[in-house]
Amino acid sequence: MSVRVGHTAEKPAFPILAHELLQDDQTRRNVRHATNVIRNKRALRVEEMPDWQDLRTSAHAIKTHTLLHLPHYLEEFERNCIRAGGQVHWARDADEANTIAIRLIRKAAERLAVEHPEVIKVKTMTSDEIGMNRALEREGITPWETDLADMIVQMGKDEPSHIVVPALHKNRHQVRELFLQNMGLTELGTEAEDLTGAARHYLRKKFLEVGIGISGANFAIAETGSVCVVESEGNGRMCVTMPKTLITLIGIEKVIPKFDDLEVFLQLLPRSATGERMNPYNSIWTGVTPADGPQEFHVILLDNGRTRMMANVRERETLNCIRCGACLNQCPVYRETGGHAYGSIYSGPIGAILSPQLNGMKYSRSLPYASSLCGACYEVCPVKINIPETLIHLRGKIVAQDQNTLSGKLSQESMGMKMAAHLFEHPKQYEAAQRLARTGQGLFEKDGKLVNLPGMAAGWTQYRDLRALPKQSFREWWKRSHTDRGDGSSGVGDE
Repeated sequence: MSVRVGHTAEKPAFPILAHELLQDDQTRRNVRHATNVIRNKRALRVEEMPDWQDLRTSAHAIKTHTLLHLPHYLEEFERNCIRAGGQVHWARDADEANTIAIRLIRKAAERLAVEHPEVIKVKTMTSDEIGMNRALEREGITPWETDLADMIVQMGKDEPSHIVVPALHKNRHQVRELFLQNMGLTELGTEAEDLTGAARHYLRKKFLEVGIGISGANFAIAETGSVCVVESEGNGRMCVTMPKTLITLIGIEKVIPKFDDLEVFLQLLPRSATGERMNPYNSIWTGVTPADGPQEFHVILLDNGRTRMMANVRERETLNCIRCGACLNQCPVYRETGGHAYGSIYSGPIGAILSPQLNGMKYSRSLPYASSLCGACYEVCPVKINIPETLIHLRGKIVAQDQNTLSGKLSQESMGMKMAAHLFEHPKQYEAAQRLARTGQGLFEKDGKLVNLPGMAAGWTQYRDLRALPKQSFREWWKRSHTDRGDGSSGVGDE
């Protein structure tokens, strides 16, 4: 098994990446502006929906039910997809999925008599998860991203920084420079119409010339064997209808039981993702139709660590995600650092719980701590994923793993926590420790705040204000005030 999520295994920890990105003022301005716009639009569109909470509850129920009966619905999807003329392939991990895709592309290229195969791609975050582009290029196959944001990321040899808007960290001036460098243009305006016009002209040529397409999917419908892609530009529809051969890569959690279930998700997804009432393009296709669209249709159903997540109720809920990105736009941590700080194609709060779970907690161990636990992500999640509780659950797993090693047991954090637990159980020792801390804090106190604490405690003062301990604790005040009134008992602090 070669379960992996993009280049996560090669990336530094979140604190290191975040520290670097916090110095990039331009990216921070771009991220803050884009997320502000999307957040405001989402709030308006959600307010229009009197049954919004009912829709969220329904979506949560559908996804929960589906995951509990996932083998049944996957097999139903396979039967109906094959009956409609499609072909279904099962991939346990990234390498297996890439091997299947490369084999299918080579066969299609032979039929098309193409010596140097090319593929057009759209809506394929799952292909980023398995590193498909690098695998294709190693085999001499050229992938062309056709989603506008993905195309910008590819041209810049960059990585996506947002689940829905992968090039959110770029402003239009930076996009213009990329287009000039990669499209062979000598002149190009800076207005949005200029940029989209250039992209349209550039991509139309690819759509007409390349005979093999690769797509992702938002939903796979078990009842009909259909696949659904929702998007805003129409490039997805071009990509899934123009090529002779279409390969669709889907994570196994994307299956839903019935066609009618789309009604719920197609109301929730656009409002949560971009603040739109509905997606401009909803493409749903079932198998193949003679003389209409692709004449060969393959679906690759990808596991890549998902089955392992199914074993735990708390972790399984992460698979409810419909990739709307609403949690990213609300997260105060994401809005300050941007998506690249997460070191994964899945950024923000959902990435902080998805990436380490797919990787089996071996990598991305810092991500569950990349959150203030404010709960804003849970409030906006259209399928009610309790991200804060999952973050705490994963932190607990990391601590438990560390406690199984001698170095973990003897670490500063472990020893500090044990000492704190002991003090909390013994009030008199706790009060003595408070008095000792008040005496010692004078070395680090400035204007009522503690600065430059040493050792492990440095994390509390490096990026935030930590108020100094007061001259009198609540317990001391309570004892003194009750003694002054002569009631003879403090009521607290007695062992």
